[in-house]
Amino acid sequence: MKGRLASLILTLLVLAGSAWAQGTPEPYVIGGIFSITGPASYLGEPERNTLQMLVNEYNAKGGIKGHPLKVVIYDDEGDVTKARLHAEKLIQKDKALAIIGPSLTHTSMAVLPITQKAKVPLISCAAGIEITHPAAERQWVFKTAQTDAMAVNRIYQYLKKQNLSQVAILTVSTGFGVSGRKQLTEQAKDFGLTVVADEVFGEKDTDMTPQLTKIRNTPAQAVICWGTGPAPAIVAKNLKQLGLKIPLIQSHGAASKKFIELAGDAGEGILMPAGKLVVYPSLPDTDPQKAVLKNYDEAYRRAFNAPASSFGGYAYDAMKILAQALEQAGPDPDKLRAAIENTKNYVGVSGVFNLSPEDHNGLTPEAFVMVKIAQGDFRLAE
Repeated sequence: MKGRLASLILTLLVLAGSAWAQGTPEPYVIGGIFSITGPASYLGEPERNTLQMLVNEYNAKGGIKGHPLKVVIYDDEGDVTKARLHAEKLIQKDKALAIIGPSLTHTSMAVLPITQKAKVPLISCAAGIEITHPAAERQWVFKTAQTDAMAVNRIYQYLKKQNLSQVAILTVSTGFGVSGRKQLTEQAKDFGLTVVADEVFGEKDTDMTPQLTKIRNTPAQAVICWGTGPAPAIVAKNLKQLGLKIPLIQSHGAASKKFIELAGDAGEGILMPAGKLVVYPSLPDTDPQKAVLKNYDEAYRRAFNAPASSFGGYAYDAMKILAQALEQAGPDPDKLRAAIENTKNYVGVSGVFNLSPEDHNGLTPEAFVMVKIAQGDFRLAE
């Protein structure tokens, strides 16, 4: 009797468990690949944190269309081989519906052929314009970071207003620097500028004095440094040590409090294009992004006891755009891709997005403002 009762109870428990499982929607699996450790950790760490924060928020509200979100995040350490392996794992093992990241241009370029072939949407957090251009050849690839083409446009607009026409460029040898160098040289003629020096440095170099010494012997009226990680801060220190008094302009890849910390006193007065997050309290209340920026910064501070960064904002916008697309289209790959591609008037951390079949970034140069470092913080430069 006891044996039969025990068997009956076990059968009921199995049936109940099966019924519960059938009644629980499958989770939507979201993948993430970021440079959480390594030289670009100041990019990848806030991206990882932001994605996890948003997934927690969605799940606390019941998920998306009743489906809980499951996020699987890998650290590529800025390495292209690891980025590729993680992408394959997310697609084949984890069955991710979409992937957010990577953090860098060269890792994104390494991953996109894999996601393209698998027909899995990739929303990169990197800047290189070639990640999504031409869009007809990158149907499954999108990005939320403002492009290097936009950043150069904003820098050159600023230099034109300041009547500075001769520039020296100093670019990192990675994919980010190669793409930036191309934009810097090609756009110069459009603004009536002359590139009088064109120097390159390695991502892990610890002294750029030789390149800056060459620049000092040219008629350059400003130096534009294009890099990420610790190297741009070293450029700032070397320039100060050499006594060069001309303006130093960094790329948007340096627009973080980490750069200010690394550059120290040498950072004072440096200019750069940046997303509006770094100066949002100074924006007029009529700016459509101000409320979004404030909410993101306050949520991030509550969750991580640290200020939000523009780089984390790339993951914020990617997840929000993806969530909006999932709400509209569900998990069907083709419908999901189309919904992302047709995102209109999404007001995000990085700008106001209007994507299309011809433009898988959807931002304009107005997504950037020019900022200056003053007293250890960012200030609007114009």
